[in-house]
Amino acid sequence: MNPFDAAAFPALDRRAFLGASALLLGRAALAAIDDGGVAGRAPAPRPHFAPRAKRVIYLFQSGGPSHLETFDWKPELKARHGEPLPDSVRRGQRLTGMSGNQSLLPLAGSFTPFRQHGACGRFVSDLLPHTAAIVDRLCIVNSLHTEAINHDPAITFFCTGHQQAGRPSMGAWLSYGLGSLNDNLPAFVVLVSKDASRDQPLYSRLWGSGFLPSEHQGVQFRAGREPVLYLANPDGVSSAARRSMLDALDGIERAQQESLHDAEIGARLAQAEMAFRMQTSIPEATDLVGESDATFELYGEAARTPGTYAANCLLARRLVERGVRFVQLFHQGWDQHGGLPGGISNQCRQTDQASAALVLDLEQRGLLEDTVVVWGGEFGRTSYCQGAMTADDYGRDHHPRCFSAWLAGGGIAAGHAHGRTDPLGYNIEEGGVHVHDLHATLLYLLGLDHEQLNFKFQGRYYRLTDVAGEVVPGLLA
Repeated sequence: MNPFDAAAFPALDRRAFLGASALLLGRAALAAIDDGGVAGRAPAPRPHFAPRAKRVIYLFQSGGPSHLETFDWKPELKARHGEPLPDSVRRGQRLTGMSGNQSLLPLAGSFTPFRQHGACGRFVSDLLPHTAAIVDRLCIVNSLHTEAINHDPAITFFCTGHQQAGRPSMGAWLSYGLGSLNDNLPAFVVLVSKDASRDQPLYSRLWGSGFLPSEHQGVQFRAGREPVLYLANPDGVSSAARRSMLDALDGIERAQQESLHDAEIGARLAQAEMAFRMQTSIPEATDLVGESDATFELYGEAARTPGTYAANCLLARRLVERGVRFVQLFHQGWDQHGGLPGGISNQCRQTDQASAALVLDLEQRGLLEDTVVVWGGEFGRTSYCQGAMTADDYGRDHHPRCFSAWLAGGGIAAGHAHGRTDPLGYNIEEGGVHVHDLHATLLYLLGLDHEQLNFKFQGRYYRLTDVAGEVVPGLLA
């Protein structure tokens, strides 16, 4: 047959021709892509350089804890209690709608004393006696700042590196970049305190995979007989039958993958296989019955009640012990616009002992040296009072310009305080740490270059730190 003889080929109409051309171009493009993060192709999980840590436990205090009642002692603020916030301090910066209509912004000193603790002599609030006792193991950051002034964009920013929904979460990026340390458990697990006040909502997109393959999304564990929803086999379906179903599904999806080259096909199968393995691994990992009385005494009596913050801290230790890469706890209730003295005192009682116990427990088991623990919320609180100022019923508004958090563990500068705010705790004077900087530093500790960990989506490369962020040497040992 003469290959140039047009009569040898059937006629193609315009639609058929364009369809065939698109298919050929698509196959050519798929054949040409490399392992550098193009959509649908994950890089082989590996660090970019030698890591200092293997895993992260993030104790997220949702609602915005007041730095002025926890870690940032301001005696001048206390001395000027009731005076108006000077214009020279505010500098025309915007306020939320909740306090923007106040004619006066009276300064409010902390109602609770601060004392020096540890060999480092760090000032810590009396509301946090257990955390104060381990201050020599912590790096306290008093100079965090963010761009968001309201809860939803602020917490979304901390969890995903962007204020708008749709981006992959921190844990998803780590799962994508480093893979799992245990084939029988998810790389990324989420725990939400059931004993917390539900002041601000939490959304599953905060631990979602965004545009990364869905196998990297966080898996929420719940208290009760079924820690992961829909994990158990339905009545009448045996483990052998489920295995047979998965084998059949594997054959179908492999054939579909060869035809469509869609990464989500493999992701769905990977999730189904993980769910099958988790039917055995999850009950063992979440069963706290075997923990010693000494361990429960360390974390506090609330640790015996599944789903509490204390129990979740203990569970986080068990999970990283078994190879989970990233565990994120969410504890709501820190949004004290009013009733600050009683509200924050209660929050500290619920979280202080267990947070410190987690650090000590990891240290005793030799896990702290390669585990990073982070404690903090989405922003801080204003140094001025919101609403009427009385002894037991005043509050503080959202404050993104400076706030506190602490880190401990692998590669972190223990016994160090980083950054400084002004005497009224309103602006940063030295050592500012942006959200992107914190993310870049955490990735660095895990052996990942935040500029190289990227994924191509809709024609451009994305990363957790967007187009900014720098590793903060002052946080590192």
